Amino acid sequence: MQVKFAIGQIVHHLKVGYRGVVFEVDAEFSLSEEWYETVAVSRPPRDRPWYHVLVDGAAHTTYVAERHLEASADSGQIAHPLLGQYFESYDGRRYHARGVH
Repeated sequence: MQVKFAIGQIVHHLKVGYRGVVFEVDAEFSLSEEWYETVAVSRPPRDRPWYHVLVDGAAHTTYVAERHLEASADSGQIAHPLLGQYFESYDGRRYHARGVH
């Protein structure tokens, strides 16, 4: 699987404008057909990577197609209530997953 963004990387959503941190990566779309039809209105490709993202300053997560993300120019920390569940440290530019050294 060739992906642009790694777990722990801070990203920026190109259409919606939020920042967040990637906490999981799917090689291709893995949610339901109903979700895709209802939520993915721009119909991004299903056979490319999709990312699970903790949204900065919010309590929810998102599921985003690779084409809608870019690396964030702002490397400031993310504020999210689930951050500690997935990551154990922040080095000033990215988060480090729990149990991965």
